[in-house]
Amino acid sequence: MAATIKDIAKKTGLGLATISSYLNGGNVREKNRVKIEAAIKELHFEVNEVARGLKTNKTKIIGIIIPELNNIFCAEIITEVEDLLRSHGYAAIVCDCRTDGKREMEAVEFLDKRRVDGLILMPSGNSGKHLRAFARKRKPVILIDRKLRDIECDSVLVDNRGAVKDAVLRLVRAGHERIGMIAGPEEMFTAEERLAGYNEAFYEAGIVRQKELVVRGDYTIAGGAGSFRALLKRNPDMTAVLVSNYEMTMGAIIEANEMDVKIPERLSFIGFDNLEFARACVPRLSIVTQPTKEIGRRAAELMLKRLKEEPSGDAVSVKLKTGFVEGKTIKKR
Repeated sequence: MAATIKDIAKKTGLGLATISSYLNGGNVREKNRVKIEAAIKELHFEVNEVARGLKTNKTKIIGIIIPELNNIFCAEIITEVEDLLRSHGYAAIVCDCRTDGKREMEAVEFLDKRRVDGLILMPSGNSGKHLRAFARKRKPVILIDRKLRDIECDSVLVDNRGAVKDAVLRLVRAGHERIGMIAGPEEMFTAEERLAGYNEAFYEAGIVRQKELVVRGDYTIAGGAGSFRALLKRNPDMTAVLVSNYEMTMGAIIEANEMDVKIPERLSFIGFDNLEFARACVPRLSIVTQPTKEIGRRAAELMLKRLKEEPSGDAVSVKLKTGFVEGKTIKKR
């Protein structure tokens, strides 16, 4: 017969309230903690998580919603989030919404029905209306990489605007003025921030920006390839290009190879993310890098803090710095 909390009380001589506090993550005296843990080990006691969840209204499960599971940026963040949550006794349910707003809404409803204690998500769109019902239950919602209209949530962001501004100014200092950009989807927070950084760089450099130098992609490999071809066809005198996310960077490099566009002899090139891919390219790519491990860690820390304190007060927004890895794809003019 399985051991019960009463068996632990009998073994340790402690009260049920003290043992219950320990099992539910509360504070107990160090000497009592040692006694309880020794009894748990000796009696092979296992917590009935279902029963505890019904009693405490806490499942110790966090829902994670991402746009693309096969996206290395997402995968690296999830790994860090899961590791930290697990070290604090929380499990995670991960949902891939395939960059589809309807799927994302269904994922929120699914996780809500599973009574998860909180949500960490990288939104596909720009509206947060589908999160309101969950947030009204005073359960924490942490946004990664993007902000949303219609709802106030904690968020962990990177300085997308500053990152792209810095990258473009590197090209300007190398003598380039006809600098193209493959931007992301309209109205997506990251895409708009990165495009704003591109525009600010031109303004700071005193260069008149021309609209034909910007093409919108869809954050996919195919989108990057098609956008690269369209951008170069529209601007045959373009001397440099910045591609604003990892998948589109891959697509643009593939298309450049197909078109026999020599980098950097014909076109200087700056991409986004994935150091391994950058190193594998010949020549090695110059890329903007995002601190994926820190993003995941800070998101998990925010979640754990909110779970401990209960969601209250103003939303917290953490903004992290990006990096830049110099490759061999920027040619001075």
